[in-house]
Formats: sequence, C-alpha cells, structure tokens
Amino acid sequence: MAQQTTIRRPVETSGVGLHTAVAGHLRLTPAPADTGIVFRRTDLDNFEIEAHGRNVARVSYATSLMKQGVLLSTVEHLLAALYSCGVDNVYADIDALEVPILDGSSQPFIEMLQRAGIRKLRRKRRYLKVLRPLEVVEGDRRIGIYPAGEFRVRCLVDYAHPAVGRQEVEILVNRETFSHLLAPARTFGFTKDFDGMRAVGLIRGGSMENAIVLNEDSVMNGPLRFEDEFGRHKTLDLIGDLALVGLPLLACVEAHKAGHALHTQLVTRLLADPSLWKETTEEPSAVAASVPETFQEAEDIAPASAAD
Repeated sequence: MAQQTTIRRPVETSGVGLHTAVAGHLRLTPAPADTGIVFRRTDLDNFEIEAHGRNVARVSYATSLMKQGVLLSTVEHLLAALYSCGVDNVYADIDALEVPILDGSSQPFIEMLQRAGIRKLRRKRRYLKVLRPLEVVEGDRRIGIYPAGEFRVRCLVDYAHPAVGRQEVEILVNRETFSHLLAPARTFGFTKDFDGMRAVGLIRGGSMENAIVLNEDSVMNGPLRFEDEFGRHKTLDLIGDLALVGLPLLACVEAHKAGHALHTQLVTRLLADPSLWKETTEEPSAVAASVPETFQEAEDIAPASAAD
C-alpha cells in the first residue's frame, strides 16, 4: 500500500517574480501526514494558504491563490513539480506575493527536491478517483476529465506562429516522466503582447533568462530545449493547476487549447460535485516507471512523532 510522503530536509531558493519583479525567498520544509501542500507567507506572520481549489483566485497568465484577502501568485510550476514527484505534504514558506520564476520552468524545483530527498510517512496515501466524466467548453477551448486507473494527461496547443503551430503531448505522469520530459520546458511569450501585459501590471520581471521570447516569426533567444517545448510547458502548467484538487488523481485529463482559467474551472467544478469522484487508498493500476536514484525513498523508521 502506498504511503504518504514529505521531504527529508529543508531546501530553499530565491528569485524574482515573473509578473511583479519583486524578489522572493522560497523555503520548502517537511510537513506531517495529511497536511497537504501549504504555502506560508512569512512576511505576513506565516499566514497559511492551502494549495486547494477552494483558494483559487483570479487566473489569466498565471495561477493565483487567495485566502482571506491574502494573495499568492504563480504557483503552478512549483505545484507541478511537487505533485508529479509524489510529495503529498510540505510547507512552502515564501516572503513575497509571487513564487520566484527562476528559469521559467519546473527544473529548478526538481533540483530542489533532489537535494531535499523524499521521506515516507506512516499514513496511507489517499487518491481522488474520478468516477464519471466532466467537461468544460468555452468556444474552441475545452478540457475534460475522465475515469482511469492512473494519472494521464493529454494537452494540445495551437498557435498561429511559425515557430509553434500545433503541438500535442500525452504522458503518463510520474516522477521520471515529468522530470525528464516536462520539467525543463520553459514558459513563453510573444513580443506583440508585451505592451498590453505591462500596461495591466504583468510580466514586469520577465526577461530573456526566464522565458522563451517570440517575435513575429521566430524564437529570439533559442535554442529550444525541446522541439515541442511550448506544448510541453502547457502540459506542465496543466499538471500544476490540477494539483489544486488536493489529492493525487486517478483520472485521464484532456485539454484542447485550454489555459489556467479553464484548468482551474475544471478543478472547481469537479470538487463541487462529489458524485463525480471518490476518495480511495487504491493505488494506480499502471506500472510506475523506475524512480531515478536521486529520488529513491527511504522508509521512515524514526518515531512517528518526528514527522507524522
């Protein structure tokens, strides 16, 4: 039977926010079983904001959480790494209103988790198993979640740009597949949109070092890390937003030209209708890929009070 996990030791990083350009310090620390992923605003007396659909705030170019008027933005890249690597419980302490963008991908967070290590706890892992389909459609954009015995996503993007075009990614999500195939994929933006975004207070911290930048016909700061890096990053974003379900999913999710708003709308509607799902300790039916050595879990043999 699968056990819940946390990290073995604290790890930290610093950087600027993509949209605010404000410097922030992020520290991940171990948390007891059944805590979930909880952000703590250390600049606001450790105010806690749970990474859960009930706390979703405005979503457009990034995913934000809000609780009792306290905001935290751009959480999706960190959540995607934690969720895909099977970290059930962790405190994410941050002293700013936006998670650092770092290089624009989830790779720096994967490296943090490699340094932190993964620790099993003496509590069974609970999954959210989808029982009936749910679909959200807005024009030519749509997203659906369907019953499955494992967690699989399929993401399609289609941009009228010669360097992007139509890209489709389908993946069984686990530590190895995410770490190697999705985590290095960076966020991206088009120069034609920059003035309008800055006018409403966005991308103030954006640069050639933390995003792929595209002009009218090409990538300005190549080379790309993957030929289909744009589709891979949108898949990464999708996984980070789905983490807001609050439990590991047993489901297949298909997204067609969707974005943060549609992703989080799916999460909200799913959680609002308990007839669509059940909580279970049943493990995924698919055979998990081998775990990289840097992520090998050690059994927790310390007294339960030490971490559980």
